[in-house]
Amino acid sequence: MISAAARTFCTTVTEDKGEIAVEVAVAWPELQVVVSLSLAEGSTVADAIEGSGLRERFPDLEINPDRLGVFADRRAPDDRLRDGDRVEIYRPLKVDPKVARRMAAEAKRQG
Repeated sequence: MISAAARTFCTTVTEDKGEIAVEVAVAWPELQVVVSLSLAEGSTVADAIEGSGLRERFPDLEINPDRLGVFADRRAPDDRLRDGDRVEIYRPLKVDPKVARRMAAEAKRQG
């Protein structure tokens, strides 16, 4: 069985030595955006976000250093990237997961 959460690596080959291919992804309920780009080896999560142009394209995008990841693993802005990585910018939670579970359980009990 294949899991949707399984980590897969990009097989993109870049033309120039010393470059890595990465993606930067952000999603809202109504829109998902993935930007592919090539960066110099040794580039960081912050470099990828800056190079993606997402800040300019979506001025209201909140980029919080505590809500960044690579393949669902939390990462810091200064963490180095590897070829094939996907940087993910996470939205703030609207409801705490514990509260959401309690609300769902209460709704189920009531009927």
